[in-house]
Amino acid sequence: MAAGATSLVDLLRRSAQRFPERPAILNRGVGVRYGELWPSVCRAANALRAGGLAPGERVALLIENSAEYVIAYYAVLQAGGVAVGLNTAMRGPELARNVAQCAAGALIAMPGHPELPALLAACGTLRQVVTIPGSGVGRAAPTRALAWHDWLANADAADIPGPIEPHAPAAIIYTSGTTGDPRGVTLSHRNLVANTQSILDYLRLTEADRIVNVLPFYYSYGNSVLHSYLAAGGSLVLENSLTYPHLVVQAIASERATGFSGVPSTYALLLQRVTLADYDLSSLRYLTQAGGAMAPALTQRLRAALPAARLFVMYGQTEATARISYLPPERLDEKLGSVGIGIPGVTLEVRDAAGVAVAPGVEGEVCVQGDNVMLGYWENPEATARVLHDGWLRTGDIGRFDPEGYLSLVGRSSDMIKTGAHRISPLEIEEVVLELEGVAECAAVGVVDPILGEVVRLCVVPAEGTALEPRVVQAHCRERLAAYKVPKEVVFMATLPKTASGKVKRFMLKEAG
Repeated sequence: MAAGATSLVDLLRRSAQRFPERPAILNRGVGVRYGELWPSVCRAANALRAGGLAPGERVALLIENSAEYVIAYYAVLQAGGVAVGLNTAMRGPELARNVAQCAAGALIAMPGHPELPALLAACGTLRQVVTIPGSGVGRAAPTRALAWHDWLANADAADIPGPIEPHAPAAIIYTSGTTGDPRGVTLSHRNLVANTQSILDYLRLTEADRIVNVLPFYYSYGNSVLHSYLAAGGSLVLENSLTYPHLVVQAIASERATGFSGVPSTYALLLQRVTLADYDLSSLRYLTQAGGAMAPALTQRLRAALPAARLFVMYGQTEATARISYLPPERLDEKLGSVGIGIPGVTLEVRDAAGVAVAPGVEGEVCVQGDNVMLGYWENPEATARVLHDGWLRTGDIGRFDPEGYLSLVGRSSDMIKTGAHRISPLEIEEVVLELEGVAECAAVGVVDPILGEVVRLCVVPAEGTALEPRVVQAHCRERLAAYKVPKEVVFMATLPKTASGKVKRFMLKEAG
């Protein structure tokens, strides 16, 4: 990657100058070349400016992975705004909560998204709403909205550099805190560039690389895949669903993809439902895994199925932009279970409760320092102060170093539930369930699942004299929560196990049945 870049916009501009004829995005048979992508970004940036976008103003994106998502995201940065990718699986109240929390002034959305009417009804202060093409079949665009092509029709495609300062906010990615409140991880231009540079370094990405991508761009893992490939001048082939895993594998084979990235459940699903040996996957140069610990047994199964591809086991957090560490593939066999060493430019320490670094073999909290560490949580100084200290990020993860400085994670200090690529606060679920008449108490925990890593188990104490059924509780959750947050299991209990101070012993609920 060229030296001196201060923003992702700089990196994309340079890729467009170097590789104008190379495909940047391929989606459902339609390709967008770098020489086409960059003018589209400039046009959209100028349209945002013409619409009154102020420096630092937030623009929410309710768009599935597509060329339009990429254009909109980079246009916001080029225009000096802050891009806020919204989780397209969320329900209207959840989306409205995040849009209101960051006080977004504009929204670019799919007109066909079923929650868009509810979102617009709840967020009447949005100054500008734009709907992208090709996603509104069977649904009329909201009357408040401008159509994408009309919005861009009179915009200039001139490359007008925006007011981009490296330390200024560039993006907000929402992640649930242990309180259930929305936490907007605020990333600077420097954060994004530093993390992208590190990934390029250890994956050795070039313009010759091509990835079949199934990770959503609104999450940090998918976001990092997007930025690293565009910075390298490589190609992203978009596959937005794992409903039919064989189609994803077919795409890897037919597109001669050199890379593939997934969470543990992605690989478990592919290995369980597809006979990989039936496809020519010889083009695969590397695989990456993050989004939760992958069981050594699954790692070994994946290695056996695709022995020629280099497997990078990685560890990251949204608060560190994306990546924190990686395990060099050549050390995988001897370091099985480890998440490796810090990515280039990142320093790791394991500290005790007093904040003092501990010796190898001693467990403590993993702390991280580097240019990839977030600015903080948007408009939440209290939560920020709990995790950022003197430039160090307290991850909340418990780990230990081996004598060679390779990190292993041994647990989490929080009760977050990780299912597939999603991270869920138990309180998000509990607050919704407690609205249901007849529920006295409840607690949500994650229980082991061979495909998703964890699924949600909800333990409910019914109010006295009340008879509840699991399907009633689940139906209530489906009305208020994203599908992946709906409890897979509902267990009824007379009481919840608690400590002397009244805190629920969640570890005991994992054994309830």
